[in-house]
Amino acid sequence: MKASLVAARCLPKRLYSLKPAPKADASAAAQQKRIQLQPQDLEITKLANGLVIASLENYSPVSRIGVFVKAGSRYETHDNLGTSHLLRLTSNLTTKGASAFRITRGLEAVGSSLSVTSTREKMVYSVECIRDYIDTVLEYLINVTTAPEFRPWEVSEVIPHLRLDRAVAFQNPQVGIIENLHAAAYRNSLANSLFCPDYMVGKITSEQLHHFVQSNFTSSRMALVGLGVSHADLKQVGEQFLNIRSGHGSPGEKAQYHGAGIREQNGDSLVHAAVVAEGAAIGSPEANAFSILQHLLGAGPLIKRGTRVTSKLTQGIAKASSQPFDVAALNVNYSDSGLFGIYTIAQASAAGEVIKAALNEVKAISQGGVTDAEVLRAKHQLKAAFLMSLESSESVLDEIGSQALLFGTYTSPVALLDKIDSVATADVVNAAKKFVNGKKSMAASGNLAHTPFVDEV
Repeated sequence: MKASLVAARCLPKRLYSLKPAPKADASAAAQQKRIQLQPQDLEITKLANGLVIASLENYSPVSRIGVFVKAGSRYETHDNLGTSHLLRLTSNLTTKGASAFRITRGLEAVGSSLSVTSTREKMVYSVECIRDYIDTVLEYLINVTTAPEFRPWEVSEVIPHLRLDRAVAFQNPQVGIIENLHAAAYRNSLANSLFCPDYMVGKITSEQLHHFVQSNFTSSRMALVGLGVSHADLKQVGEQFLNIRSGHGSPGEKAQYHGAGIREQNGDSLVHAAVVAEGAAIGSPEANAFSILQHLLGAGPLIKRGTRVTSKLTQGIAKASSQPFDVAALNVNYSDSGLFGIYTIAQASAAGEVIKAALNEVKAISQGGVTDAEVLRAKHQLKAAFLMSLESSESVLDEIGSQALLFGTYTSPVALLDKIDSVATADVVNAAKKFVNGKKSMAASGNLAHTPFVDEV
């Protein structure tokens, strides 16, 4: 709409003519009237080899297609830690069907882009292109995801990029806290970092990359998802994946929550600290209760460049400390586990009182210190955040793909909103009780002289 308005303002003012407008052809007008694009529902098909195909035809001139794979860092072993990090940086290397040069130039020629992202549980290879070039782009996508060669000399050239990627990421203290938090909370699988450990940089071989792909990139561990493409066309493309490895691949270990603390002492005047207990797994009955609790406590600023003045965490800490601080509730969900707690940033001298004040707010809720009106407001915030995230086609693709990969089905936004509405205040109180009574995990960095240990919170 904005683009249309800008274009309209650029038109010359004299748009009239002395000649009468030609009469429209009645048959052409009638035919144009009959051509109406009907809204399509999401379609999901599971092929015989286990590959899930999901598509949403939204008639967009730009199509977005992604291959979702259960191949995150949790599926690494002690011998190949960092493989998924290296793998997402080698997506444009030579494959059995196309050279690295051909992939790069071929995508550029049609104005397309390829991106690879990964979490602890999945890797996503996604392409975006004008829908006229879907066939061309998908050829490269299939090559990248099913036929990589990992030539040793090409892999070695990626190592400097891996070092840079890691260094840039850890310039943000929050990245280090979240990584240490997972290492403290779990003893296996989810404890694996999203980033290659220093001691493994340059030691992951082409053979290890091949083995990781062969073990995890199997048909029953993949989902092909498209926006702006017909289901029939995407299904036809999916048939080409029949040639890839079948089977369930590496099952991976079930996450084992343990609970511990990791402290990183340095000279920073600000202390970053996160305290969590085991939360809810994706799709579990209590997952929505924890999400509502997160927004009840304070999930983020509601005013751009503003503070969380209405959140319970902010209000509680402000009464306990006069020092500047930042705080938010932390809620992370995985297929078989989750983490819930608080993340604080405070001056070193006030870190202890800020952390304890934040934990006291959660304790107050666990004792029933919350009203139905407050829970209703938190529900509204959660629903608004969810719906606004779906304004982006990238987020829609990720939402559909994540559900298709994990469950093989898709729950519509309307159904998810109904589930949020069905959560009672007592469910939110019980979620707070689970955190308060649960074994804690903690990660902290900075000048930790006044920061409590995990067994003191």
